[in-house]
Amino acid sequence: MRKTPAILSAAALTMLALAGCSPVAGGEASCDRAAGADASLTDLIDVTGSLDAAPTVDMFAPFHVDENAYADVEVGDGPVITSLDQSGVLDMTLYDGNTGEVVIGTSYSGDLSAVGVLSQWSTQFPGLDDALRCATEGSRVIAALDDDGVSAEAREYYAQAGFPQEGSIVAVVDVRKVYPAAASGTLQYNDGFGLPSVVRDTDGRPGVVVPDAPAPDELVVQTLIKGDGAELTIDDTPLVQYTGVLWDEKTVFDSSWESGSPVPFTLDGGVIEGFTEGLVGQTIGSQVMIVVPPELGYGDEGQGSVPAGATLVFVVDILGVQDAPAQ
Repeated sequence: MRKTPAILSAAALTMLALAGCSPVAGGEASCDRAAGADASLTDLIDVTGSLDAAPTVDMFAPFHVDENAYADVEVGDGPVITSLDQSGVLDMTLYDGNTGEVVIGTSYSGDLSAVGVLSQWSTQFPGLDDALRCATEGSRVIAALDDDGVSAEAREYYAQAGFPQEGSIVAVVDVRKVYPAAASGTLQYNDGFGLPSVVRDTDGRPGVVVPDAPAPDELVVQTLIKGDGAELTIDDTPLVQYTGVLWDEKTVFDSSWESGSPVPFTLDGGVIEGFTEGLVGQTIGSQVMIVVPPELGYGDEGQGSVPAGATLVFVVDILGVQDAPAQ
């Protein structure tokens, strides 16, 4: 929870540069990527160049497809996209199928801090849905999009950049970074007497049940799911999903799950003291419950929807550590 209010929004695509199942308790959705791929695309579209830079593409034009298709040019060995609700960083170049020319693309700056929910791409370019599912971090993918593979809103929005208002589009997508949708690891036993209990939906979203009992006077930290990643330090900026509940009111006052995307938090001074103390030393992939007394939260004054003297309950899924912005 931040010390001061902040507006959370999904990363937006710009005209000249595009910004760049259930993984609970060790589970991972099954993926059969090869079954949906169309190997003939690599015969029709030649993609070369370094994976850390914009590709060089040679294709037969005009190029037209009647239905969306994809093929892997390179297959990375990083985390897999099992759901477009996950967050990550993509680089992408889109080509006009009629001319074979570039119409829009990302900056390929190497900046892995520009994290966004992957569904933002398929909202504008529905034809990318299957192309992204089950792709792995480090992969380069060709996607051929039919007329309906690009939304009417996207065609209109990018029109002044020369985006065609009809016809097929070819996209080359580089999967730079993939974060899980929720905590994954080993369920832990905790003595929950007098403390909130946590239940999880199939997508990993937690529900918090606060007991009819006095709030603890001191900070309580329980690891509910133990991830196998590195330990967080005070200098890290973890990317997390979280739900915050008021102990006395037993109501949710803040939730990244509801806002639609995970949130990066600076642990060194960027959040309330109890949040920092609860996360430093926890491992990536873990889910942690933190019960924060008022003196380690918002104190006797409160803030926003948090009343004065409130004890707070957080359930935090640690998805990873966000890279520093590229210089």
